[in-house]
Amino acid sequence: MLVASNRGPVSYTVDEDGSLRAGRGGGGLVSGLSAIGSDADALWVCSALSDGDREAVRRGVGEDGVRMLDIPADVHADAYNGIANSVLWFVHHMLYQTPLEPVFDAEFRRRWASYESYNRAFAEALAEEAAEGAAVVVQDYHLTLVPGLLRELRPDLRIGHFSHTPWAPPEYFRMLPDDIAGQVLRGMLGADRLGFLTRRWADAFTACCEQFAGGLGGTRIGVHGLGADADFLRARSHEPDVEERMTALREEIGTAPDGSPRRTIVRVDRTELSKNIVRGLLAYRQLLDDHPDWRERVVHVAFAYPSRQDLAVYRDYTAEVQRVAEEINERYGTPGWRPVVLHVEDDFARSLAAYRLADVALVNPVRDGMNLVAKEVPVVSDRGCALVLSREAGAHEELGEDAITVNPYDVTGTARALHEALTMGPEQRTEHSKRLAAAATALPPTRWFLDQLDALRAADPA
Repeated sequence: MLVASNRGPVSYTVDEDGSLRAGRGGGGLVSGLSAIGSDADALWVCSALSDGDREAVRRGVGEDGVRMLDIPADVHADAYNGIANSVLWFVHHMLYQTPLEPVFDAEFRRRWASYESYNRAFAEALAEEAAEGAAVVVQDYHLTLVPGLLRELRPDLRIGHFSHTPWAPPEYFRMLPDDIAGQVLRGMLGADRLGFLTRRWADAFTACCEQFAGGLGGTRIGVHGLGADADFLRARSHEPDVEERMTALREEIGTAPDGSPRRTIVRVDRTELSKNIVRGLLAYRQLLDDHPDWRERVVHVAFAYPSRQDLAVYRDYTAEVQRVAEEINERYGTPGWRPVVLHVEDDFARSLAAYRLADVALVNPVRDGMNLVAKEVPVVSDRGCALVLSREAGAHEELGEDAITVNPYDVTGTARALHEALTMGPEQRTEHSKRLAAAATALPPTRWFLDQLDALRAADPA
């Protein structure tokens, strides 16, 4: 069995003495792969991302079960930032400001050639490493061409692909140049089986194929809604470093003028454009305008961890998040109350501490493949929490019945939802939180991965 993804289960750094130090990769995929056991005959093919990774490849240093590809840094940058994150991500999340973008010019074509080379490097490595009839599970929008390329090289393989993002509806997907759109779809349809996080995204892909590729052919479609790892989260959230962060956060939050604990609205996100952090802050500001009685009685704990800061549009967005948070604090704050507690330095222990303290979780993306934060907070929250959830998050398909649903573009509507969440009675909040946690953990990472693998092994190779 082989897994292919841009980011692998290990990364390397070069210490001052020139030695290489390996660190374990994170994320649900790493947890999922661990389910097959260390004695299984498996290989993970990934890209060297850092100078340390590339140095490890050059020195022949590696971990058992991992093959890291030393794709030239300029080719990787064009493929990863120039195409995957600046084009395919924007299309699937419907993020373009269409009066000005996208512009598919000669520079785009140059970068697309790098994306083709990047995908071909993965396909060739997988073809070289795979045993007869092996199962290959390819991950995400970075590698949409791999299934088709690999099918040509190794028709004996069982090939799967899983999309961790939304899939654009046909009317938006057709924004891509016709030949590029066709190439993406044909690449995906090289797989025996394609996996998506929700039925909505699977249906959107199917609709694109029917309009632009003549249908699915023999490719099968499956839906696997990645869930939270409850055992890990509950254990990790009670370790000493999390307890320390909780103490520090309580000091930052403070108490209301009558001495009672302040209520907390918690969000934890990367400063990814689709996460909609700015409108969330504006909704909180609207709440303070509409309901002055909440002033000094509530704090918005907002963790906005920088993402893709090598792209100017992401740097600008991160700066806007900070500006709006500062504006709210300056406008409403008092000597004893900071309305927004904003942190931008990534700290997983502090995120878990915030989860535990949350009275309300705010998850309002404009579009999201799943959003694990919406699933993790109810699992970890000490007293149970209300969930304000965008209808455009993939998680809404599973959690919507027990969440307060919002239109992510409607700031006043989101402010009303925050007020409703804050005024929810403790018994109702606890009951909703229990049901949210049960739904959120229905398909934990290990089961999520094995379900896909079982389905792929049961499929006939195309």
